Amino acid sequence: MTEIGNRIIIDPRIMGGKPIIKGTRIPVYFILELLSNGWSIEDILKEYPHLIREDILAAIRYATENNIGKTH
Repeated sequence: MTEIGNRIIIDPRIMGGKPIIKGTRIPVYFILELLSNGWSIEDILKEYPHLIREDILAAIRYATENNIGKTH
């Protein structure tokens, strides 16, 4: 298991090793998809009350630092 910061982990036994929010089975890409579909952070927190704002921000930070979605 790899821990990235204190909110994101990569564990080959969970979700096939995709980066997820620690303590959940919610992958980073899912958070990004919700945001790209117009969900606000508040919308996500309302629908997934076990998440906290820092989880969402960590997912965005992870994606930025790892060039997720970069096409070139």
